[in-house]
Amino acid sequence: MKKGFLHTVVIVGLLLVVSGCSNFQKLLKSDDVEKKYKAALEYYEKEDYYRANQLLEQVSPLLTGSEQAEQAKFYLADTYYEMGDYLLADFHFKTFYQTYPRSPLAEQAMYNQALALYNQSPSFEQDQTTTVTAIEALQEFMVRYPSSDRVKEANELIDELLVKLDKKAFDNARLYYQLRNWRSAVVALDNFLKEHASSPYSEEAAFLKLDAQYRYALESIPSKQEERLQLAAEYYQNFIDQYPDSKFTRNALQVYEDTLANLEKIKKSNNQAQANS
Repeated sequence: MKKGFLHTVVIVGLLLVVSGCSNFQKLLKSDDVEKKYKAALEYYEKEDYYRANQLLEQVSPLLTGSEQAEQAKFYLADTYYEMGDYLLADFHFKTFYQTYPRSPLAEQAMYNQALALYNQSPSFEQDQTTTVTAIEALQEFMVRYPSSDRVKEANELIDELLVKLDKKAFDNARLYYQLRNWRSAVVALDNFLKEHASSPYSEEAAFLKLDAQYRYALESIPSKQEERLQLAAEYYQNFIDQYPDSKFTRNALQVYEDTLANLEKIKKSNNQAQANS
């Protein structure tokens, strides 16, 4: 008896699904714009964003000039966002707030457009053009709506994206160090420190710059070694002043001691040369 009942329930459920699909297909083929729009809103409320989207795509252009046009365009943009199609969500939300700048929904649309860009931001290893665009969109939102309840979250998202840019920039600079191209490493790491002074990677960058300078000096021609070792010693002093409790302190001290030892050798060699001349 129980098995037969369950079988009946399954059949009824399947029939309802088939019926629902059939009704939806009829709606898509219908010429009744009002009926389609009403159904789209019902699907949207039920979080059936795919069906809502399909209907809104059809009726939104047909509602232009009507009272429903504004709402229809906003919901269309939002269905794309909810479905994870951030590229089209970005386009439709931007179009919305540019078309209806005084709409009560304009603030939400502008913020959602920035969120769509935020969600398109790739991992730090990839090109960060979209990340920069997302930061600019969030900043533009805060300029336009400085009193918005969303400003705090927007700032947090910007901070998160900036860390990603920091990571990308640091990895690019560190690559020269990993390739043992010491001169280029010093330049790249120095530029990183100037452009990302408050970065969480600045401490490591400062140590690598010191170490790269020391290694660059050792591989230089004899006439340039003293000057470049002295610069390494300066980098050490700057590093210790800025990061007195650094986790790289021991390694930095070793580089400094090696630098001083090599400078002492150069000094002795120079004195010996003068004595023999």
